Amino acid sequence: MHLICPSCGSKNRVPEEKLEQDIRCGRCQHDLMASEPVVLKDDNLLPFLEGTELPVVVDFWAPWCGPCKTMAPQFAAAAKATPKVRFVKVDTDASPVVSRKFAIRSIPSIVLFKHGQEIDRRLGAMSAAELSSWISTKT
Repeated sequence: MHLICPSCGSKNRVPEEKLEQDIRCGRCQHDLMASEPVVLKDDNLLPFLEGTELPVVVDFWAPWCGPCKTMAPQFAAAAKATPKVRFVKVDTDASPVVSRKFAIRSIPSIVLFKHGQEIDRRLGAMSAAELSSWISTKT
Protein backbone atom coordinates (compact mmCIF):
# COMPACT_ATOMS: atom_id res chain seq x y z
CA MET A 1 0.00 0.00 0.00
CA HIS A 2 1.34 3.46 -0.87
CA LEU A 3 0.87 6.46 1.38
CA ILE A 4 2.03 9.98 0.63
CA CYS A 5 3.51 11.88 3.56
CA PRO A 6 1.46 15.06 4.13
CA SER A 7 4.55 16.75 5.53
CA CYS A 8 7.28 16.15 2.93
CA GLY A 9 5.36 14.55 0.03
CA SER A 10 7.42 11.34 -0.03
CA LYS A 11 5.78 8.14 -1.22
CA ASN A 12 5.96 5.42 1.43
CA ARG A 13 5.23 1.72 0.91
CA VAL A 14 3.41 0.26 3.93
CA PRO A 15 2.19 -3.33 4.33
CA GLU A 16 -1.59 -3.25 4.75
CA GLU A 17 -1.41 -5.31 7.95
CA LYS A 18 0.69 -2.55 9.58
CA LEU A 19 -1.75 0.31 8.92
CA GLU A 20 -2.99 0.31 12.49
CA GLN A 21 0.51 0.58 13.96
CA ASP A 22 2.60 3.70 14.47
CA ILE A 23 3.84 4.36 10.92
CA ARG A 24 6.40 7.07 10.23
CA CYS A 25 7.57 8.57 6.94
CA GLY A 26 10.87 7.07 5.83
CA ARG A 27 12.21 10.51 4.95
CA CYS A 28 10.96 12.99 7.59
CA GLN A 29 9.57 10.67 10.32
CA HIS A 30 6.13 12.39 10.23
CA ASP A 31 3.20 10.22 11.42
CA LEU A 32 1.61 8.81 8.23
CA MET A 33 -1.57 7.59 9.92
CA ALA A 34 -2.26 10.45 12.33
CA SER A 35 -5.78 10.34 13.71
CA GLU A 36 -6.38 14.05 13.08
CA PRO A 37 -7.03 15.75 9.72
CA VAL A 38 -4.02 17.14 7.88
CA VAL A 39 -3.96 20.56 6.23
CA LEU A 40 -3.02 20.58 2.55
CA LYS A 41 -2.90 23.33 -0.09
CA ASP A 42 -2.66 23.96 -3.83
CA ASP A 43 0.90 22.67 -4.03
CA ASN A 44 0.46 19.34 -2.26
CA LEU A 45 -3.19 18.21 -2.44
CA LEU A 46 -3.11 16.62 -5.91
CA PRO A 47 0.06 14.53 -5.32
CA PHE A 48 -1.39 13.43 -1.96
CA LEU A 49 -4.69 12.35 -3.56
CA GLU A 50 -3.06 10.59 -6.51
CA GLY A 51 -0.41 8.76 -4.48
CA THR A 52 -2.41 7.67 -1.44
CA GLU A 53 -4.09 4.30 -1.94
CA LEU A 54 -6.41 4.67 1.06
CA PRO A 55 -9.65 6.63 0.64
CA VAL A 56 -9.20 10.36 1.27
CA VAL A 57 -11.96 12.67 2.54
CA VAL A 58 -11.36 16.36 1.90
CA ASP A 59 -13.15 19.15 3.76
CA PHE A 60 -13.10 22.27 1.56
CA TRP A 61 -13.75 25.11 4.01
CA ALA A 62 -12.98 28.77 4.79
CA PRO A 63 -12.17 30.46 8.11
CA TRP A 64 -15.05 32.97 7.79
CA CYS A 65 -17.69 30.25 7.22
CA GLY A 66 -19.95 29.58 10.24
CA PRO A 67 -21.09 26.08 9.16
CA CYS A 68 -17.42 25.21 8.45
CA LYS A 69 -16.47 26.17 12.01
CA THR A 70 -19.37 24.11 13.36
CA MET A 71 -18.32 21.09 11.33
CA ALA A 72 -14.59 21.22 12.17
CA PRO A 73 -14.84 19.25 15.45
CA GLN A 74 -17.21 16.76 13.79
CA PHE A 75 -14.71 16.23 10.97
CA ALA A 76 -11.92 15.70 13.53
CA ALA A 77 -14.08 13.21 15.47
CA ALA A 78 -14.83 11.27 12.27
CA ALA A 79 -11.08 11.16 11.52
CA LYS A 80 -10.42 9.56 14.91
CA ALA A 81 -13.25 7.05 14.39
CA THR A 82 -12.22 6.04 10.85
CA PRO A 83 -8.54 5.02 10.98
CA LYS A 84 -8.20 3.53 7.47
CA VAL A 85 -9.34 6.72 5.76
CA ARG A 86 -7.17 9.84 5.43
CA PHE A 87 -8.83 13.14 6.36
CA VAL A 88 -7.70 16.42 4.80
CA LYS A 89 -8.72 20.05 5.28
CA VAL A 90 -8.27 22.58 2.46
CA ASP A 91 -8.84 26.30 3.07
CA THR A 92 -10.53 27.44 -0.16
CA ASP A 93 -9.32 31.03 0.29
CA ALA A 94 -5.69 29.90 0.60
CA SER A 95 -6.00 27.26 -2.15
CA PRO A 96 -7.91 28.77 -5.09
CA VAL A 97 -6.33 26.49 -7.72
CA VAL A 98 -7.60 23.18 -6.31
CA SER A 99 -10.88 24.82 -5.30
CA ARG A 100 -11.46 25.73 -8.96
CA LYS A 101 -10.23 22.35 -10.19
CA PHE A 102 -12.82 20.55 -8.07
CA ALA A 103 -15.54 23.16 -8.76
CA ILE A 104 -16.05 24.10 -5.12
CA ARG A 105 -18.95 26.56 -5.17
CA SER A 106 -20.39 25.96 -1.72
CA ILE A 107 -18.70 25.34 1.61
CA PRO A 108 -18.31 23.20 3.48
CA SER A 109 -17.94 20.74 0.61
CA ILE A 110 -16.88 17.26 1.64
CA VAL A 111 -15.37 15.23 -1.19
CA LEU A 112 -14.41 11.55 -1.07
CA PHE A 113 -11.52 10.41 -3.28
CA LYS A 114 -10.06 7.02 -4.07
CA HIS A 115 -6.84 6.73 -6.11
CA GLY A 116 -7.08 10.43 -6.94
CA GLN A 117 -10.58 10.16 -8.40
CA GLU A 118 -13.67 11.77 -6.90
CA ILE A 119 -16.12 9.12 -5.70
CA ASP A 120 -18.81 11.31 -4.15
CA ARG A 121 -19.39 14.68 -2.47
CA ARG A 122 -21.69 16.16 0.12
CA LEU A 123 -22.48 19.81 0.71
CA GLY A 124 -23.08 21.37 4.11
CA ALA A 125 -22.16 20.49 7.66
CA MET A 126 -22.60 16.93 8.93
CA SER A 127 -22.20 15.27 12.28
CA ALA A 128 -19.34 12.83 12.84
CA ALA A 129 -21.81 9.93 12.75
CA GLU A 130 -23.34 11.10 9.45
CA LEU A 131 -19.90 11.58 7.95
CA SER A 132 -18.67 8.14 9.06
CA SER A 133 -21.85 6.49 7.79
CA TRP A 134 -21.56 8.23 4.40
CA ILE A 135 -17.91 7.16 4.08
CA SER A 136 -18.67 3.55 4.98
CA THR A 137 -21.36 3.29 2.29
CA LYS A 138 -18.96 4.59 -0.38
CA THR A 139 -15.73 2.70 0.45
